[in-house]
Amino acid sequence: MIEKEKLIEIYRKMLEIRSFEDKVYELFGKNLIPGTIHLYAGEEAVAVGVCANLRKDDYITSTHRGHGHCIAKGAQLDRIMAEIFGKKTGYCKGKGGSMHIADFNVGMLGATAVVGAGIPIATGAGLSIKLRGTDQASVCFFGDGASNQGTFHEGINLAAAWSLPVIYVCENNLYAMGTRQSTVMRIKDIAVRASAYGIPGITVDGNDVLAVYTAAKEAIKRAREGEGPTLLECKTYRRRGHSRFDPAIYRPKDEAEDWLKRDPLPRFRTKLLKTGVFTLNEITRVETDVSTALEAAVKFAMESPYPTPEEALEDVYA
Repeated sequence: MIEKEKLIEIYRKMLEIRSFEDKVYELFGKNLIPGTIHLYAGEEAVAVGVCANLRKDDYITSTHRGHGHCIAKGAQLDRIMAEIFGKKTGYCKGKGGSMHIADFNVGMLGATAVVGAGIPIATGAGLSIKLRGTDQASVCFFGDGASNQGTFHEGINLAAAWSLPVIYVCENNLYAMGTRQSTVMRIKDIAVRASAYGIPGITVDGNDVLAVYTAAKEAIKRAREGEGPTLLECKTYRRRGHSRFDPAIYRPKDEAEDWLKRDPLPRFRTKLLKTGVFTLNEITRVETDVSTALEAAVKFAMESPYPTPEEALEDVYA
């Protein structure tokens, strides 16, 4: 049984991510955000379901589609938004942008634009935990495309051999950019690859936040107790294309419509109301709070200064 306070925090985080990504989509279209963006809308149940089990001192690594992971782990909306805007008040002083956000204070070791690059970092964090003898956990988020990278096999094999406390979370949205999983893999479930390393492999509905929460809870418990890594595959679907410039015309219309009917946010909201866990007034209050916080984050980012040219060489190491 999940406590009411935990359930409302899960809904709040999912709503923060969706609202944040929708706003970023809008602002990018107005040419207010430099570079490009890869939005997490539609996959919120994965990041939130996993991170709802983590402590502040646990670690996560992320991907090019990392805003949702940052928010789920507890990073501040205003500083994430400022970083995306390229402002000096952002987490990386405006130098990292959308794909390279980190907040060590909440255990967010960083997003990276290199596909599969977070896997060895999370594995290294797991080794650090084991060497220090703590009961922390390390979580790595990556996509189905990254599961064909060498880092996937090398990282998981090492973690399995050394029984490291790492949970490898594959966010399988069926497409690596525009390449459908079925065209590059003969297996249907990526989690079956866990058997090659002698570790548990679990596949869950990644659009059901409670299913993700339950599976992640068990995997994290195993990690904390020294039983080694787990490969957790979450089947999900992004609401939009790979990036802001991608119209996603490669996805069949009926497929997209079917997945959007299983959108994790309204699905969870409906469940909370139908089961009587929350009243409509309680849900509405959360939604109002999130909307207010998001507007404050945008205001903070808009009013923050850009880095000066003289700051370009600061925080650079050789």
